[in-house]
Amino acid sequence: MTALDIGTIRGLGTVIVMAAFIGVLLWTYSGKRKQRFDEDALLPFADDPMAKRHAEQEQASRSNNA
Repeated sequence: MTALDIGTIRGLGTVIVMAAFIGVLLWTYSGKRKQRFDEDALLPFADDPMAKRHAEQEQASRSNNA
């Protein structure tokens, strides 16, 4: 059995990070989470009713155009 050299360790690290990145992408763009992310996108406007209403109207017009 041979010891792992630095190149092998770096390669395994790269594969692990790439797999984690792809997992995050799949999680982010999953259709099941669209409603939650749409609601979360309005959080900055939670304290301002006028801004929240404007953001909701803009979001509704985008979804009607799609």
